[in-house]
Amino acid sequence: MNEILNELAKCIENGKINFASSYPPQMKGQDGADELTKKALNLGISPTDILYEGLVKAMNNVGQKYSEGLLFVPQMLISAKAMTTAMEHLKPFFSSGDVKRMGTFIIGTVEGDLHDIGKNLVAIIVEGSGWEVIDLGVDVKHEKFMEAIELHPNCVVGLSALLSTTMINMEKIVTEIKKKYPKTRILVGGAPLTAEFCNQIGADHYSKDPQNAVEFLKQIVA
Repeated sequence: MNEILNELAKCIENGKINFASSYPPQMKGQDGADELTKKALNLGISPTDILYEGLVKAMNNVGQKYSEGLLFVPQMLISAKAMTTAMEHLKPFFSSGDVKRMGTFIIGTVEGDLHDIGKNLVAIIVEGSGWEVIDLGVDVKHEKFMEAIELHPNCVVGLSALLSTTMINMEKIVTEIKKKYPKTRILVGGAPLTAEFCNQIGADHYSKDPQNAVEFLKQIVA
């Protein structure tokens, strides 16, 4: 079991999507995340083990390497594609309840801001760490966050902004959420933000990068 899960994790870390994929060059002609996930299921390895010992372990490593400057955005995105390919085989087990997620994470770029690269990276790494991710997209008003929280009680919310002119819109969103759902945890992130600004608007955590967001979420479920 360990051997195939280690192979799967290696494929995801290196962005080896399937057998037909020529990337990375050193793994050309080998099975990828697609084939290895199917093989693991056929061998009777539990979906939970595949998720946490294969996918989550790999994406944790990817996130850590990104934080340390050892991986860059294009490499992270191709690792995410390999992870998503593997995840497709596990989705039926999420629906049936055979595999439990760590929790639900709702994320969106705040009203007035159309930037999504940072948001997407956080969503990828958080999903890869075992959470269900509800991505609301960009230019998200507080009403849309409130509707999503209503549908997903006990969720954690992530707010993203890339511009100093739009980060101020976070305060209204945080205020409205805390007013109606005071126990909801909110993390914020984006280039112009600081921990001081996070405290100022009443959010729970400032995330400097995707892996930091994952570490915060781990503390919540610990």
